[in-house]
Amino acid sequence: MPHHCRAAGVLVAEPDETPLRGFDRSLPMALLRAREAVMKKFIPALREHSLSPQQWRVIRALNEEDGLDISELAERCYLLMPSLSRIVPNLEKRKLLKKSQSSSDNRRSVIYLTRQGRALYAKIAPKSADRYAYITERFGYGKLELLYDLLDELVEKLDDPADGVPGELEKKP
Repeated sequence: MPHHCRAAGVLVAEPDETPLRGFDRSLPMALLRAREAVMKKFIPALREHSLSPQQWRVIRALNEEDGLDISELAERCYLLMPSLSRIVPNLEKRKLLKKSQSSSDNRRSVIYLTRQGRALYAKIAPKSADRYAYITERFGYGKLELLYDLLDELVEKLDDPADGVPGELEKKP
């Protein structure tokens, strides 16, 4: 039976078991804590304009590359289609974006920012830039750039389709 070693933040396993990190030191929890700390700095500016972080991601993505189809937008924003299918009509109703049929495929919808959507982006972007400057000042430019690089590398290593999950390959008959 495993027992907890608080100093190391891991559960110490018996010789034939794989040790499990303590809950507070698990990678998903560390990433969630970091996300929450960062988002606390951005959410007040979004709330001033009745936007959720997910809605802001859609507006930012379309500001950088307007005219994305719904599946490209979902992928770019890391949103599931059911979430995006609620966000798009909401932002359309607010006249921040518009949806039209693709000229190359009538079955596909293409999403565009409206003039009002661009104006809202122009209002919020400077506040976001200020928040990034604050985070950079507090954490340090070099450390922040290193963090971006390390997170990119982590995603690259874990998204490699040639890799399986350790232990799963041996368990299959």
